[in-house]
Amino acid sequence: MTDRLWKCVLGSGVAMASLAVSMPAMAQDAGDIVVTARRTEERLQDVPISITVFNQDQLQKRNIAVASDLATYTPSLSVNTRFGPEKATYAIRGFNQDAAAAPTVGVYFADVVGVRAQGGTAGGNSVGAGSFTDLQNVQVLKGPQGTLFGRNTTGGAVLLVPQKPTDNLEGYVEGTYGNYDQKRVQAALNIPLAETFKVRFAVDRNKRDGFMRNRSGIGPDRYNDVDYGYYRLSVLAELTPELENYVVASYSRSRTNGYATHYESCDRNPSTANLPRYYTSLAACDQIDRQAARGDGPLDVEVSNPNPGIALDIWQVINTTTWQASDSITLKNIVSYGEYREKSAFQLYSDNFFVPNTPVTRALAATGGPAVGQRFDYVQLGTQPGYDAAAGSTTTEELQLQGRSSDGKFDFVVGGYLEFSRPLGYNQQRTGIYGNCSDPGIGVAGCTGGIPLVPLPANALFPGSPAYVLSAGLISESRTKFNFDNHGVFGQATYRFSDKFSVTAGGRWTFDKIVGYSESNRFTYATFPALVGGFTRVVARGCNDSLNHPAPGARNATATNTVNLLTNGGDTSACGTTIVNKSNKPTWLIDFDFKPTPDMLIYAKYARGYRQGAVNFTNPGIETVAPEKLDAYEIGGKFTFRGSFPGYFNVAAFYNDFSDQQIFGALVAKPDSGLTGGAALINAGKSVLKGFEVDTGATAFDVFRFGASYTYLDTKLKELVVPTLSPDSPFLQIIPRGNLGGPLTYTPKHRLTLSGDIMIPVDESLGKVTVGAIYTYTAKQFVDGNAGIPSFDLLNLNAAWNNIGGSGIDVVGFATNVTNKKYRVTSGGGFESSGILDFAYGQPRMYGVRIRYNFGS
Repeated sequence: MTDRLWKCVLGSGVAMASLAVSMPAMAQDAGDIVVTARRTEERLQDVPISITVFNQDQLQKRNIAVASDLATYTPSLSVNTRFGPEKATYAIRGFNQDAAAAPTVGVYFADVVGVRAQGGTAGGNSVGAGSFTDLQNVQVLKGPQGTLFGRNTTGGAVLLVPQKPTDNLEGYVEGTYGNYDQKRVQAALNIPLAETFKVRFAVDRNKRDGFMRNRSGIGPDRYNDVDYGYYRLSVLAELTPELENYVVASYSRSRTNGYATHYESCDRNPSTANLPRYYTSLAACDQIDRQAARGDGPLDVEVSNPNPGIALDIWQVINTTTWQASDSITLKNIVSYGEYREKSAFQLYSDNFFVPNTPVTRALAATGGPAVGQRFDYVQLGTQPGYDAAAGSTTTEELQLQGRSSDGKFDFVVGGYLEFSRPLGYNQQRTGIYGNCSDPGIGVAGCTGGIPLVPLPANALFPGSPAYVLSAGLISESRTKFNFDNHGVFGQATYRFSDKFSVTAGGRWTFDKIVGYSESNRFTYATFPALVGGFTRVVARGCNDSLNHPAPGARNATATNTVNLLTNGGDTSACGTTIVNKSNKPTWLIDFDFKPTPDMLIYAKYARGYRQGAVNFTNPGIETVAPEKLDAYEIGGKFTFRGSFPGYFNVAAFYNDFSDQQIFGALVAKPDSGLTGGAALINAGKSVLKGFEVDTGATAFDVFRFGASYTYLDTKLKELVVPTLSPDSPFLQIIPRGNLGGPLTYTPKHRLTLSGDIMIPVDESLGKVTVGAIYTYTAKQFVDGNAGIPSFDLLNLNAAWNNIGGSGIDVVGFATNVTNKKYRVTSGGGFESSGILDFAYGQPRMYGVRIRYNFGS
C-alpha cells in the first residue's frame, strides 16, 4: 500500500505543480475562499498558515455531523473517541490530549473557545453535538496558533463559523433517512425583521441506532448510537452604519447509551502475584472464548451494565460588538458565557466478567474468596444522584483593536483576553472496581462482593478481628471542583516592504492558574470466612489521598491508612485537598512572506508554543504537572492557477521540537495498599514531530473536480525520564504510555484523502447533477506499547441533484465506508495493569438519502 500511496501523492503533486507554473490567469474557487485564521477576513491563498476548509455543501456530502467525522477527511487531524464521539478530543500534527490534561487543539465557535469542564474522563473544551449544522465553513488551522487564539493551541485550532443572518427572507427544511434507522431533520429560517435587524434560527434533530451489538442480554441491545437535539438563534443588529452587534445563542442536548469496545486479546498465563490482574485477565479470556463460540464479529460486544448512558447538555451565548471607528481602525469586543453538564454511567472496558474456574480461584473461594462463576465488574462508572460527572461554566471576554496604515503597508491587531471557568457544584462520580454493582452511583447499596486482593490473618484489622480476605473490590468516589483562569495580552502586526515581501511578528503573554479541590474517597470491602457462613462488608472508607491524609497509628495499609470516614459520620471534607498550579509564559511568532506573483505565496516562520500544566488527584505523590514548551518551524507555499484548468497547490513542511512533554502513565499499586491501580500525568518526555502536508485541487472543463490532501508525519519520543515516587506513595511505579525511540500515540505516518466530483451535463432548467467519490487512507498507529491500530482505507460515495427543475428541492444520496470495512479507531490500552486489550471500531457502512427544500431568496 505504501508504494501505491507514494505514487498517488507524488504523481498528483508533480501534475499540479506543473499546472501551477504554466496556467495563466482566471479566478478559481480556492482564491475566493475567505478565512479568519488571523482574526480578520482574508483570502485563503493569502494566509501563511496550512489550512483545510470545508463549506456547508462539503460537510453535507461527507455526512459530517459530529466532531469525530471531521478527522476522516482532514489528513493532519486525528480524534480520540475513547469515550464516544460526543466526547472526542482533537489532535493535529501529533499533539494529543490525555485525560486531565489541557487540550492541544482549541475548538472555537463564532470566535469563542468551547466551554471548559474537567471530570473523570475527557470532555468539554469542544462544541456540542449538532454544532456542524448551518455553517458558513469549518477551518482547520495546523500548527501553533497561540499568539492570536490564546491558550493551549500547540497543535492548532478548529474554527466553526456559523451562517450569519442575511438581508433575505429565506431558509430550508431538510430530512435524512438512513440505515441503522437514522432519522434526521435540519432546518434554518432567516428573517430580516428590519433593514438593520435580522434573525436566524437553526435546528438539528438526529437519531440513529448504535452499530455495536450487545450480546450479554443485560442493558441495551446497541451501543455507539446517536441521539441529539441542537438549537441556535442568531441576531444581527446594525445599530449605526459603523456599529454592529451580533449575538449567537446555542443549546445542545445529547442522550446516548455510550460507547463499547470489542475484546481482542488477553494474558492467558497471568501471574498470581497480582491477584486482581489474574482475575481480570482470565475473565477477559473467557469472554473472548464466548465471543469466538458465538461467531461474533468486531462489532459484537458483551457488556453487563444494566443502565448505561452518557447525557450531555451544553449551552453558550456569544455577543460580538464591532465598531468601525474609521476607515483604518476597528474595535471588536467578544463576550461569552456557557455551561457544560455531563452525567455518565458505563463500563470503562465493556466487560461481562465472571470469576474464572482455575485451581487458584477455587482455592481462594474455599477460604473466603468469591465463588467460581460469580459476576464481577472491572471498572464501572456511575454518577451519584443529584450530581454531575462533570459540570462547569466558562466566561470569556476579549477586546481587539485592529488597524491599518493609510498606505496599506502596515496592519495590526492588539488585545486582551480573560477567561474564567468555574465549577457548577461538585463533579461527583462513583466507580465500582472489581465488585458486582448494579449502579455504583448510589454507593455501597448498589454493589456487593469483590475479588480477592490478599488474605490476612486474625488480628490484622483490629485486636480480636477474625481472619479475612481483603477484597480488591471498592467504590471510588471522585468528588472534585476545578477553577481555571486563563488570561492574556497579545499583539500581531504585518509590514509590507513591497507588494512582494512582508514580515509578520506577534507575541502573547499568557497567565494560567488551576485551583483543584478534591474530597475523593473510597469504600473498601473484605470477606470474613471465619464468621458463620462468611460475609462481605465494607471494612474501611478512607481518603484517596493517603499521602496528605494519613491516619496516625493505623495497624496496616489494609485499613487504607487514612482518615476513617466510617467513624466521622462520612464527612468527606476530612479528605479535602487543594492543589494550585500557576504559570505564565510568553509565546511568539515571526513569519516572512514572499509573493513573486499575486497567485504565488512562499512563507517561512518560527513560533513558540505553550500548553499549561495540570494537577493530579490520583495520589501518586506528584501533585502538579509543569507546562509544555514547543519550538515550531515551518516553510510552505501556496500556488493558484487559472485558465481552462483552474486550481491550487498548497504545500507545507514542519519541524516541531517538543519538551517537558506531558505523558499519561499507568500507576502500579503496592500489594497491601488497598488500591487497584490508577493513572496520572507526568512530565517525562522530549519529542520531535516533523513532516509535510500537501493540499491540491483542480477543475477540468467545468465538468470534473479533483482534490487531494496528504500528510506525512514522523514522530519520535527522544527522552523518557520517569519520576521516582515517594516511599510513602501507595504506588510502586509509573509505567508511561510511550516507548523511548518510538512514535507518539495516535500519529499515523501517512494519511491521504482523494476526492473527485463529476458534474453531469444536463439542461440548466433541470437543475445540477453531480456524483462524487472520496477515498481515504490512514497508516498504522499506536495507542500504547501493546496496542496498535492497523492501517485502513475507506471509500465514500455521494450523488446529488440540486434545484430539481427549478423547484428549490435538492436530493442527495450518500454512502460512507462503502466496502463495510471493520477498522479500529482507539483502545483503552493498559495491558500491563489489566491483562486486557480491547478496541473501539469505526462506523460500518452507512447510507441514506437526504432531501432539502430551499425557500425564499
